[in-house]
Amino acid sequence: MTRWQLRTQSIDLAHGPILMGIVNLTPDSFSDGGKLYRNRQLDVNAAVDYALQLVEEGAAILDLGAESTRPGSQPIGESEELLRLLPVVATLCEQTTVPVSVDTYRAAVARECLTAGAEIVNDISAATFDDGMFPLLCETEAGVCLMHKQGMPQTMQADPHYDDVVAEVAAYLAKRRNALVSAGVSPERITLDPGIGFGKTAAHNVRLLQGATTLHALGQPLLYGISRKRFLDTLTGIEHSANPEHRLPATLAVTLFLASRGVQIFRVHEVAAMKQALSVYFTLREKHKPE
Repeated sequence: MTRWQLRTQSIDLAHGPILMGIVNLTPDSFSDGGKLYRNRQLDVNAAVDYALQLVEEGAAILDLGAESTRPGSQPIGESEELLRLLPVVATLCEQTTVPVSVDTYRAAVARECLTAGAEIVNDISAATFDDGMFPLLCETEAGVCLMHKQGMPQTMQADPHYDDVVAEVAAYLAKRRNALVSAGVSPERITLDPGIGFGKTAAHNVRLLQGATTLHALGQPLLYGISRKRFLDTLTGIEHSANPEHRLPATLAVTLFLASRGVQIFRVHEVAAMKQALSVYFTLREKHKPE
């Protein structure tokens, strides 16, 4: 599938991968929680400016999240999530035509944000946490990303187990995609995410990187979120650091590996660096094609 149909826009995926820039509106996300806070309050203007900076750097989508889902995180209430999300979504949608995605599993939150101009719902639960999500997606015709996870954020890393992680993740995503299509959502609106780090060991994550070709067989665009994640330390042999920014080189390497296997969408923190790396990679690959 070479195009992702959104609520009012569509994204061309035929000319190489695109970048989804991460805008964390949380005080406690694993990588950059609190970055956009001033005196313990979310600074809406700072959040909007940061998002627009990501657009300048090459983000084709902006993904806004207001609740941390890192391992061990605790959920917040619907009202608090909306309080963080809605002002930024509304302001951004007035200032840029770049599609805004909201990282939420609550249908009521998604509805308010879509009304304010958002184009995509990025649901870590693959629409399993809220029975209202399927009807909302049918009604609004928003783009949606369905993600695989095992367990809940609070406990998902306690003891994840799979007999065949690639096959099981593929089967789960196919099942959720089929259920959504049966409910009335066009397949063109659906992207799938294997959920790197969500109820997986480092070994499971590596297998899901290597198994991207298998996941392509599902026939939907693939979105991978590997930016700054802890499993990268296993690949580099570098001990866990209090500053996840040290994982940029490993993030770049994995991104290029996945790009070589046709992954279409990357959810990233460092948009400028990723854009540059991908541009060089595809330029060199094109120039070295046999005549």
